[in-house]
Amino acid sequence: MVCAAIFPLLTCSGIVYTILSLFIAALGASKSQIGLLYTCGALAGAITSPLSGRLADRWGRKPVLLGSMALFAGVFGGFAFVKEYTELFPIMIAEGTAWGGLGASVNAMIADLVPQQKRGTALGLYNATWNLGWIIGPLAGGVLSDHLGFRTTFLLCVGLISVGITLGAFLLPQGDGGPSGPGDEPSARVPATDTPWWPQGPPSSSAPGR
Repeated sequence: MVCAAIFPLLTCSGIVYTILSLFIAALGASKSQIGLLYTCGALAGAITSPLSGRLADRWGRKPVLLGSMALFAGVFGGFAFVKEYTELFPIMIAEGTAWGGLGASVNAMIADLVPQQKRGTALGLYNATWNLGWIIGPLAGGVLSDHLGFRTTFLLCVGLISVGITLGAFLLPQGDGGPSGPGDEPSARVPATDTPWWPQGPPSSSAPGR
């Protein structure tokens, strides 16, 4: 369910980031200025990620995830309407914030929904979804921008992300951070007592070779 909801966004990220630097250069930005724009986005993500995680704990994973996807739609739509590269600085800050919210909420939601014994498999499937989006996205971004132009391609991505938001709104559970599986139930955790965890007393200090 999570992978189905975010797959349109992951594909669109492959589309957009394949052509974004070319688009910014076409607006007149130098290589250093393009690098500064990406740095602003990364810095915003680093600063806001802890806050996004706290909001996911307080409000639930689903609102933060869908809010991050909606912010991505706004960011990609913003790319379609800028006239000067300097107008991209606040958009890139919003873009970094969206990445922070996505990372915090998706991983937490997977941990909530999947039993502890199967989380590795679930995270592997999530990573495969990332890779599939980036297999499709770059080629699609090049072809679409060649035939439709940068701005129309960005707007198409807004539409695709909207599809993902709709899927998420109907398919995803709230994900409020409770116990996520049999391995995480309070009764399954080691009780806090004075009894050592090892079954036959502490390991012997007279092991061979000592």
